[in-house]
Amino acid sequence: MDYIKGMTFAPFARKGALLSREARQSLDRLIERTNANFIILVPNGMQDTAQSEMIDFRSEASMEDGELQEFIHYARSGGLRVALKPTVNCRNGTWRAHINFFDEDVPCEPKWRNWFRSYTEFQLHYAEIAEKCGCEMFIAGCEMVQSERREEEWRTLISDIRREYGGLVSYNTDKYQEHNVKWWDALDVISSSGYYPITDWERQLDRIEAVVKRFGKPFFFAEAGCMSTNGSNLVPNDWGVLGAVDLQGQADWYRAMFTACEKRDWVSGFAMWDWAWRQYPESKAVTHGGYDIYCKPAEKVVSEFYGRR
Repeated sequence: MDYIKGMTFAPFARKGALLSREARQSLDRLIERTNANFIILVPNGMQDTAQSEMIDFRSEASMEDGELQEFIHYARSGGLRVALKPTVNCRNGTWRAHINFFDEDVPCEPKWRNWFRSYTEFQLHYAEIAEKCGCEMFIAGCEMVQSERREEEWRTLISDIRREYGGLVSYNTDKYQEHNVKWWDALDVISSSGYYPITDWERQLDRIEAVVKRFGKPFFFAEAGCMSTNGSNLVPNDWGVLGAVDLQGQADWYRAMFTACEKRDWVSGFAMWDWAWRQYPESKAVTHGGYDIYCKPAEKVVSEFYGRR
């Protein structure tokens, strides 16, 4: 697998967003400013709660197929490799990692088999688009922690995806969970969310390395990022951190991650979280405390690292 110098672009973009002039301008800026060669696009599937069995991927909250295909073509014409990562979220705000059901069926209770039937429809729909558009990778979901113990269902899903899509297939597990997934052998690429504290990279990489060696698969961080908020680089996975804007703290986190990962030849890249389809004005970067790196010191850290890979 070629090294991934990536960004997650416009995750969970609503219907029509990718058709806008702003989205194309934002992608152009990404190419010009970051030295990225790879983007992940994230179609949005919605279920009402963490115990709902049905996933809706045709609502106003989800990009339309035509606009997705058109945008993939635009990205590839600009020299970018593209991955699709269809990801489910809950309308009531519960994080997707908590989607869960009884392991044994109980009458009148929601069931794993119904949820996986809907999730499979969701994934295969986008696997067909990935194949049609020549995407370089398909990532079969993100951070579905409670579901990952359902090994048989995941293996069946991956097999079904391979009947629709001929490229590399991965799955994005959550931070701290790499060693808990038992079915990495069914995939081509191991990937996870690299939201680790600035002081803890070496220890976490030691743990992940054991997983990578056990399964003998390529590995990359399908997500990685830190907010430009004071204290975020100690808990980069917590988007609820409140504090003053800390542009240098964000840049320091990226530098620490790259320094640690450069020592590990099995780390085959990153897809940073995230790059918005509509960017704030450049003058607002100094007051922006989110994960975005646009026009912040962290952007220069990423650009310099990608530029020498």
